[in-house]
Amino acid sequence: MTINRLTKTRTSLAVILLPLLLGGCATTQSVPSTDPMPYVDPATAARYVAPVGEEFPVAPVDISKIDPKNLRQIVDYQTDQPPGTIVVDTANRFLYLVQEGGKAMRYGVGVGKEGLEFKGTATINHKREWPRWTPTQDMIKREPERYAQWAAGMEGGSENPLGPRALYLFKDGQDTLFRIHGTTQPETIGQAVSSGCIRLINQDVIDLYSRVPDGSQVVVL
Repeated sequence: MTINRLTKTRTSLAVILLPLLLGGCATTQSVPSTDPMPYVDPATAARYVAPVGEEFPVAPVDISKIDPKNLRQIVDYQTDQPPGTIVVDTANRFLYLVQEGGKAMRYGVGVGKEGLEFKGTATINHKREWPRWTPTQDMIKREPERYAQWAAGMEGGSENPLGPRALYLFKDGQDTLFRIHGTTQPETIGQAVSSGCIRLINQDVIDLYSRVPDGSQVVVL
């Protein structure tokens, strides 16, 4: 009887301790990582390295500082617009290049301040690599201390506000004075801070430039 009681006691202790031991393992496994660096998908990071073969240097982008939703990606997108159309959703700060099968290539964008942005339908009349930039007369009047010095224009280059590429929007054969272009401030993507144009991360505008021909339709919501 003594032996049986001892055996029963050991069995009871094992039953009691087992959940505690398992609970200890679960707690250990659920402790969050102390690694301060966020995970960066290598395939995504590779899209934002410094591109080679450019006339002027294009800085790599630290995508850990960019909201992941603003990085270039294929998404589901239902629209009546045909493939090849660019749709700019200014409210949500996205540009969609419509593709077949209910898909689109989505890019995060920066847009114009309220009252300065273009809305409607336009056409890409032409495209330029490392474009020359000239502020409009309205821009010079609003902020002469900032823009007057460039009234005669600024040559293309790494410091040019248009970045490495620009797509020029025309409506009914007339220049709207609005552009889709790059930016020297990738941290402003997703915001409304420009003087009206639609700007992308430089690596993204290079990608978009390669995908759309002159004559492509642009719908700005």
